[in-house]
Amino acid sequence: MIEQIDSTIYRIEVPLPDSPLKSTNSYFIRGFERNLLIDNGFNMPECIKAMEEAQHSLNFTMDNTDLFLTHLHSDHIGLTAYLARPDTKVYTGDYTAHTLSVPEDDAFFAPFVIQSGLALMGISPEDPSVHPGYEFAPTVFTGSNVRIVGEGFTLKVGDLCLRCIETTGHAPDHLCLYEERRKLIFTGDHILGTITPNNTIWEDPWDVQKDYLGFYLQNIEKIKSLPIDLALPGHRAPITDCHGRIDELKEHHKKRLNLVLHILDDGAFHTGAQVTERMRWDIKAKSWDDFPTAQKLFATGEALSHLVHLIFCGEVRKELVDGVVYFARVR
Repeated sequence: MIEQIDSTIYRIEVPLPDSPLKSTNSYFIRGFERNLLIDNGFNMPECIKAMEEAQHSLNFTMDNTDLFLTHLHSDHIGLTAYLARPDTKVYTGDYTAHTLSVPEDDAFFAPFVIQSGLALMGISPEDPSVHPGYEFAPTVFTGSNVRIVGEGFTLKVGDLCLRCIETTGHAPDHLCLYEERRKLIFTGDHILGTITPNNTIWEDPWDVQKDYLGFYLQNIEKIKSLPIDLALPGHRAPITDCHGRIDELKEHHKKRLNLVLHILDDGAFHTGAQVTERMRWDIKAKSWDDFPTAQKLFATGEALSHLVHLIFCGEVRKELVDGVVYFARVR
């Protein structure tokens, strides 16, 4: 489906088969000399077909279209190598640029599954293909036209002047694009309307040095400080009350953090996966055992991001026992 947002901006729904996300929003902005395409989709035939149909329907080619990638997740960058032409400029953050330029590295997968306790629940640390981010990862892209951008960089497309805003949290680098005159913002996965952005950790559970949930909570305040009439997110429908949605997201994480502390109130040590199992999730499954493997991975990453944040806040501690990380409340 293609939705016209205004005279030059179009929302392209790129399908994500078998994913609860349903689709990724790719935004096409028609310019004077060059157009801009924000994000794309998984590296899979269904996404390729959707992008080809969009080019035909909107009457544009990639020969005069540049790419902007909000962050490194495969559902946003999977088609980059397929779409880019010799003259295509690819604007993105440094972490995402590195991800594009090297073969998919699954070295993080096994330590995550083992240290989180998921291996004790039967998930194999030897099979990263169960994670869609690995299964549909982008083809290595070594184009010379990658432009690493960050806070304050401006990109002019037609009569739009888009300013980059760094919003690390959901990913190690994440960029939003803000148009001040129209009070319009492209939020990627930093702010979503009807679903909650997944937050996770980006280091082995035992060796975590960065509080990415803390970064996320700081950076939604950065967005809240802006005048915004319309937010265009990476998934689902546009958001007409961005500030109200930010308040909802803040309350969501506050409740999540309190729930994790409540689970740890028994004084015992729990693995990240055990904490995850006792949390509430908006997934159509009768029990934790019925969760699809990919959703167990995503949910456990979310739980770990909250556990790590509570460690940084001094309310939770951890121990490593036989290669597995266990968490308990600080008493």
